[in-house]
Amino acid sequence: MPVTDDEIREKYLERAIRELNTLTRELQGCPHCPRGNLMPVLGSGHPQADIMLLKHSPLPSEIEEGVAFYGRAGGALMKSLKRLQIDPLAVYGTLCAKCPLSDPSLADPACVARVVEEIAIVMPKIIVVMGPDALGALGEMQIPLARPLAPHMGEIQPLTPMIDALYVPDIDASLDEEAAKREFWSAFRVLGDWYAAQPPY
Repeated sequence: MPVTDDEIREKYLERAIRELNTLTRELQGCPHCPRGNLMPVLGSGHPQADIMLLKHSPLPSEIEEGVAFYGRAGGALMKSLKRLQIDPLAVYGTLCAKCPLSDPSLADPACVARVVEEIAIVMPKIIVVMGPDALGALGEMQIPLARPLAPHMGEIQPLTPMIDALYVPDIDASLDEEAAKREFWSAFRVLGDWYAAQPPY
């Protein structure tokens, strides 16, 4: 009996879940992190999301819960995704520096480089890079076939032959001031046009 497309997708999803669970265990047991007894802040969302949201480092609310985009930023992004008619199940959010540190520059470079593993597991079609620190960290990662991204806000750029990138302001720095909110929304709304143009499955 031939294997159906649904069965193939199910197998890929099971593998992605297994690999993310393995990555989680490795992050939790990382011997290089100066975080003491605090747990790393893990990515969250669909294991095979089309859209990956990438911030540089966690806020206290994310450190407390151990989950990326927990709190104000996550709430604001959920509203934005709804406005853009993007299914939240098509999204996965993560951080460059997963260590719960007050100074993210102390995060172990090998740990930051694990984002490359996350990208390989999730296989997003686009990465939304939030802020200059995330853009700089992504540029230093050894992503196969990646090309440098220009710091052009609100512009879709090819990152690899299979993955696009969209550079937007840092969501955490955009929530307290009206002009900053408008700047973020102006860049982020480009994602809605990109998503609408994707072929149906």
